[in-house]
Amino acid sequence: MVKFKILLLLFLLLKIPSFFSQESMLSIDGTYLGKNLLVSNPPQADGFGFCVNKVTVNGEVLPATIQKANFEIDFSLFNIKSGEQLFIVLEHNEGCVPKFVNPEVLLPKSTFICQKINATKNGLISWTTTNEKEIIDFAIEQFKWNKWVKVGEVRGNGGQGLNNYTFQIIAHSGKNRVRVSQIDNTGVKRFSPETSFNSLSAVVKKSPAKVRDYIYFKANQKAVKSKFELYDAFGNLLKVGFSDLVDCRNLVNGVYFINFDNTTEKFIKAGK
Repeated sequence: MVKFKILLLLFLLLKIPSFFSQESMLSIDGTYLGKNLLVSNPPQADGFGFCVNKVTVNGEVLPATIQKANFEIDFSLFNIKSGEQLFIVLEHNEGCVPKFVNPEVLLPKSTFICQKINATKNGLISWTTTNEKEIIDFAIEQFKWNKWVKVGEVRGNGGQGLNNYTFQIIAHSGKNRVRVSQIDNTGVKRFSPETSFNSLSAVVKKSPAKVRDYIYFKANQKAVKSKFELYDAFGNLLKVGFSDLVDCRNLVNGVYFINFDNTTEKFIKAGK
């Protein structure tokens, strides 16, 4: 009897790996836009069967055959409506990795039409759109330092009708140029027409010319905050912020460039 129990114990120990087979998960989320998702399903590491064991969509199991090299996740099986959010999980064996073939079908496409865009002298931007088929964030961009700089973000409302938006930017001195843009699943930026306004802000100046510890920003002889970017001589961004001074104590001696207000200047960092 003892010998039988030992043999039975050894048999169960040998079977434990099959009872507790290791599994992994691969997931993706997005929006249902009327197209199905394709999955590449490689063989298991031992060559018996395919990698994926189960597919769930928003927690519900996919009622379709998945034991083949490629299969489709048909969202119509779940009565999902266009525009609904999706969370898909592939449960699969270790030693093999399935792949979503066309994940871009779950990402929204930018279709907005900007009907108008305006700006006040203090930097309040307002714009009106139509034909926003999908909900995508708008980036607010301001042209300064010889480039378009993202200065804020507003969540799009989506829908075919009129949508009205506003955003307050920090205006720099002189002429300000602004626009809004979206980037969708194509990776291509679509932007509105630009608008411009002349700011009431005073011109910001920096000091000193040769820096030891700090750079100071002033307008009309008074300390003033300014957005800034600080680069080394090779174009590497070292500091960015919004302040009336920039701490340069940790910079090594040499040549640097700083963007502030609506200008770019070179300066020398020198030792004490």
